[in-house]
Amino acid sequence: MDNLRKWIEEVLEKNGCTIYELEWDVHEPTPVLRVSVDKPGSTVDLDVCTQCSDAISAMLDEKDWNDGEYMLEVCSPGAERELKTYEQIKNALNSYVYVKLKDPKQGIDQVFGDLIEVEPDHVVVAYKVKGRPKKAEIEMDNISLIMTAVKL
Repeated sequence: MDNLRKWIEEVLEKNGCTIYELEWDVHEPTPVLRVSVDKPGSTVDLDVCTQCSDAISAMLDEKDWNDGEYMLEVCSPGAERELKTYEQIKNALNSYVYVKLKDPKQGIDQVFGDLIEVEPDHVVVAYKVKGRPKKAEIEMDNISLIMTAVKL
């Protein structure tokens, strides 16, 4: 799987994209290689998915990666997506996010706001309460869930 990830990363980089998540799902009747693609500074639309799918497919055929039958699925991780790694959190800097805390801090157990700082040990989220700007510094080990969110 490590070689596969490296090969796909190289292909996506040529297309201005990165891997958001890579999954080999063997529990389907036909195994599925699922590649969630991110495009920093832009959106991942159908054209981007098609372009990346064609490029990945050609590379996999060339490498003769798998002898068996499988399906390739290239998709966007979506507008509201869980941030699972430090790298994904860093890439979401200046994005609108939802953070759920394990242990409430200053009476807050969740917050919606702009991710304005990301450090290895904490994040800072800027939010408003009754129109007043506030900031919450949240330790990484106190984050139960962090995900991008859509501002309504």
